[in-house]
Amino acid sequence: MRNDERFEIQRAFDLMPHVIGASWTAVWFRMKGIKKPTREEFRGKTIEYLRLVEPVFDSYPKEGEFAEINKYIEFRKNEEYEKIKAGENKEIETRYDRYVDYG
Repeated sequence: MRNDERFEIQRAFDLMPHVIGASWTAVWFRMKGIKKPTREEFRGKTIEYLRLVEPVFDSYPKEGEFAEINKYIEFRKNEEYEKIKAGENKEIETRYDRYVDYG
């Protein structure tokens, strides 16, 4: 698969973790009155919210010309979850720091 064929999916996975996951997570902790969640709690809740959009990840047909992009989506989804869990997604870590500093 050429890079230009997966560009839009790459871009979505670059943005979704912090735009969807961390944003909804920050609001959740704020509404619950939890000012200092642990990093692990914040990361876990971020993944929880990302899992809510997984039906979008499975929306392409499973056969034919979509097989390669579906494989890439599955790979990238799992990679993003692992990066978040390990603290390797810099945007999530920045959102966590911002939340505990300014909650």
